[in-house]
This record gives sequence, C-alpha cells and structure tokens, in this order.
Amino acid sequence: MSGSFGRAALRLCGLAARCLGWRPAEFWAATPAELAAALALPDAGAAASLDRAGLTRLMEQDDAG
Repeated sequence: MSGSFGRAALRLCGLAARCLGWRPAEFWAATPAELAAALALPDAGAAASLDRAGLTRLMEQDDAG
C-alpha cells in the first residue's frame, strides 16, 4: 500500500465516520461508488422533475424486481 493511498483512505474513513456514522468495517466493505453516492449532495432537481409517467415507470420496475 502506498503512503498516499493510506493517507487518503484514512481521511475518507474519518469522513465516513463523522458524516455517515459508518464504522471502519462498513467503510472498508463499501465500494468507491457506494461511498461517493453516500457522500454526494442530494440532487433536488431530479426529484422536482419526476412526473407521473416517470413515477409509474419506477413503480413498475420495483414490482418487476
């Protein structure tokens, strides 16, 4: 493990603990994409642009899954 990776991982682990309440095991079990999604700001525009047809599609996908 390189020194820069270790320092970055330690900073991100601390950030995940403070902001998300994650324990170290939860941090290390998460993928980089999951960490990025958890730390991302909510996209208020996406929720505001959901119309009836979009909601119906989401409900159909949920029923199929």
